[in-house]
Amino acid sequence: MRQYGGNRVGLAVFGGVLLALGGYAWLRGTELSPKARILPDRTVEAVAAHSWAVWAAALLLVVLTLVTLRWLVLALGWGRYGQQTGTGSAMLCVGLKDVEGVTKSSVRVVGDSERLRIALTCRESTDVGAVAGRLDRDLVGKIRREVSDNDLGTVVRLHVRG
Repeated sequence: MRQYGGNRVGLAVFGGVLLALGGYAWLRGTELSPKARILPDRTVEAVAAHSWAVWAAALLLVVLTLVTLRWLVLALGWGRYGQQTGTGSAMLCVGLKDVEGVTKSSVRVVGDSERLRIALTCRESTDVGAVAGRLDRDLVGKIRREVSDNDLGTVVRLHVRG
């Protein structure tokens, strides 16, 4: 779970900054007289001279909000199907330990033990024939037997990145 630690820290820092800014704006607006401004007079005059800057800032904040929302959805794991199995992932890594260039691997059970999803990502310099040969020979069968019964349908995705 180390890979999601950065997401959690990033979301916590970003949320804390937004909370602090919102709290500052609220306190500044409620503690002062109704004519008090949050921004300095020089900034207000510059914004009044260039009204398009307010619309550009609003558009930037909307885009930033959408990007942050997408980040949160992906960090929480929504949209992922099935449940990752540590035993299957460990068996896959042990079975492919001699192959150079495998960068990412995942084994998931999708549905009520209906099928097994194996995903591998490797560099373009990796011997894909060796990876496919090991998977086809005995590795997929071993993972199927260990995770569930041997009749489990299996989908293997091999992604090669440059």
